[in-house]
Parts: sequence; structure tokens; C-alpha cells
Amino acid sequence: MRELTLEIYPKEGLGEIPFGASTEAVFDLLGEAEEIEHIEDADVFNTIIMNYWEKGITVFMEGIEKSVVACFETEHPESTLYGHWIFEMEESQIVDLMSSKGFEVAETETDETGENRVSYDDAMIDFFFMDEELVAVNWGVLVNEKGEIEEMP
Repeated sequence: MRELTLEIYPKEGLGEIPFGASTEAVFDLLGEAEEIEHIEDADVFNTIIMNYWEKGITVFMEGIEKSVVACFETEHPESTLYGHWIFEMEESQIVDLMSSKGFEVAETETDETGENRVSYDDAMIDFFFMDEELVAVNWGVLVNEKGEIEEMP
């Protein structure tokens, strides 16, 4: 097992794991998942969720003919975005950073628990805050049933 760089790459992947990578490539860098969930929806589109609780990383695999990495979520405090320690930044700093990279906030929403989500459709990334502190980042790409990455909007 090799070491994974915790750099978030919108539209590309996480560290050395690109979107579209195989399960074997994920296992090579992260090892066996601590928990694996299988979700089938009404359209028979399968999602495999690989939870690495101790590493603070979740990997989502999608595709019917071939399952590939379609999404990541991290709560690891050492994660970086564009070279910045993302979990040390305030919401306004993250918004400024994303804006400096050409991305625009598409939506913000606060749920009944008080969790605030800031979404960027053009980067397919969501930032989740609780009590003004970043608690998770979720980003991905669109994958078709063949396990191929679709063009980004």
C-alpha cells in the first residue's frame, strides 16, 4: 500500500486517485475499506460506498458495466485544496479561494440540524459547515452506466 496525498482536485480526483480509477487502484493506495455499502436505485444504477473511517475518507464507485471512482468525501484535517489547508479555513476564505479559481457558488442551504452546505455546480463540489467550521468536503464527476466519465457542465 502506497501513501495517498490528501490534495483535493476538483473535477480530477484525490491525490493519486483520479476519477474513473478502478477498485484495485483505490485498494493499492488506501488498502481494504473498513466498511463497504452497496446501493441499488430504481434505475438499477449501482453505487458502492467504501468507508475509510480512520483515514477520514469515503470513496463512491459508480457504473453498471464497470464500477469506477465517481466521488470522494473527506473530513481529514490534513486535506488541502489548491495548496491550502482547507479545514483551517473559514467559509468566506473558501468562497474567495474558489472564486479565485473561476468557480461560482451555485447554492447555499442550512438544514434543520444547523449544517450549512455551500455548493459549486461548476466544480461539482460541496463544503459542509457546522457552527461555522468546515466538517466535510464532497466532490465528484458524472459517470455513465458503462463506467465512463461524462463531460462536466
